Amino acid sequence: MNPYEQGEVLLINKPLHWTSFDAVRKIRNLVKTKKVGHAGTLDPLATGLLIICTGKFTKRINEFMAQEKEYTGSFTIGATTPTYDLESEPGNFSDYSFVNDQFIHASTKAFTGEIMQVPPAHSAIKKDGKRVYELARQGKEVKLDPRKITIKEFEITGIDLPVIYFRVVCSTGTYIRSLANDFGAALKTGAYLSSLCRTRIGEFSLNQSMTIEEAERVIKEKLTMDN
Repeated sequence: MNPYEQGEVLLINKPLHWTSFDAVRKIRNLVKTKKVGHAGTLDPLATGLLIICTGKFTKRINEFMAQEKEYTGSFTIGATTPTYDLESEPGNFSDYSFVNDQFIHASTKAFTGEIMQVPPAHSAIKKDGKRVYELARQGKEVKLDPRKITIKEFEITGIDLPVIYFRVVCSTGTYIRSLANDFGAALKTGAYLSSLCRTRIGEFSLNQSMTIEEAERVIKEKLTMDN
């Protein structure tokens, strides 16, 4: 019997430039079962923890998606991008010479606790039955309503201007790209997300995860043992 049809939770370290669906497709081909899904999208330019469920465990996807998440990464100030990250070219360059460490640390306070956040126009949210990033790519103006999110911790871990390094613990539904854009607006310099890694989902951490290559080896061994 295929153990992956019965149900498994696989913790994958998603590679840079892979979509979350690329990782799901790869695992689906390896486990030889159609029922495979992930518990929370990571953008192609993000790395880190992706929970992939197989077989009967796909029923647990919503449970995992609802859990608290932790991210580390960097913002680059002094410019903005349409996608709020490096999926698009930086523009609107501005002076950031007036920004000091104290101002950066103090600005995090406005983004801690329960806040309202507008999701990026380039996101997979549906509006009028269409993904909003499809409308944005067509040059159509997309107006999204702010959503209530919770940022439990927002820590600045390093400053090497124009780059600011951070760690964030947040509720589901939080867009770190939007946080980068809003933080840049608060600093009056503009900012975009220049790197991102998801380090934790609920009780699962990145150091428990496997690379795609490790997952391939483990899955093949398990299927061989069970046959």
